[in-house]
Amino acid sequence: MEYLEFELPIKELEEQLQKCQLIGEESDVDVTETCKQIEKKLAEAKKDIYKNLSAWQRVQLSRHPNRPYTLDYIRAICGDTFLELHGDRNVKDDKAMVGGLGKIGDQTYMFIGQQKGYNTKTRQYRNFGMANPEGYRKALRLMKSAEKFGIPVVTLIDTPGAYPGLEAEERGQGEAIARNILEMTRLKAPIICVVIGEGASGGALGIGVGDKILMLENTWYSVISPENCSSILWRSWEFKEQAAEALKLTAKDGKRLKVIDEIIKEPLGGAHKDREATFLAVREAIAKSYDQFKNLSPKELVKQRMDKYSQMGVYKD
Repeated sequence: MEYLEFELPIKELEEQLQKCQLIGEESDVDVTETCKQIEKKLAEAKKDIYKNLSAWQRVQLSRHPNRPYTLDYIRAICGDTFLELHGDRNVKDDKAMVGGLGKIGDQTYMFIGQQKGYNTKTRQYRNFGMANPEGYRKALRLMKSAEKFGIPVVTLIDTPGAYPGLEAEERGQGEAIARNILEMTRLKAPIICVVIGEGASGGALGIGVGDKILMLENTWYSVISPENCSSILWRSWEFKEQAAEALKLTAKDGKRLKVIDEIIKEPLGGAHKDREATFLAVREAIAKSYDQFKNLSPKELVKQRMDKYSQMGVYKD
């Protein structure tokens, strides 16, 4: 298990507990009471740390290397029913953007999301979860297929941003993202978006327009990452914590500002601490969200979606 900087007090107590249990196993000394005291301290430390996380600490948790990624969610939610679909029918198959058909119960969904890698090799293969234009065009192709057959769309957002390379710009990165945003506003099928990790900039928004926007508790959704914001405003990454606070990028901030609709609670310590509980919570949230839209006509669905986005940022004196 890897620990983040603010989790070091938990690491120390867990190591103490392991040593105490080992002494009890290897000797005749009764260490039951000592272990109970350490367990009590550990429970209190976890509660204090995880209940008072700063915006930057939540950003760190969203990037935790043990955190589940898009395909982990899809395989856990859909099981053997998932059929991955490839290619944009134009350039190639972007490995940073995955998608395909899968079932929750008897209902078929079109799942689309950014996929990161688990180690150096797979991170390069997945381009660190940063999609090229063909990734967004693949996503749009799958959304249009879902619309044609009346299948609801579920997008899983987890990206540090769209790929900013020269070749991506040459193939129309900005146009591809803008096209997706336009088409998603008027897609005649229910769209449920779930932020499962990082939701950075246009890279996230390219699959982030929907009827229901959900965020896991320890994720972030913003126009820019805290580090890049810090480098622009202060010419240094050292102010990333202040930038994270100022950007209002947490799930609570998003809910308060009405940018998102619902927060999915995570297990204490983050999604990686209890993957099965997280998968179940996401599955239930998707099914519950779809129930709200399944009886609407395509015309009503699009109207509601347009109204929802038209009201964002509106305020009264």
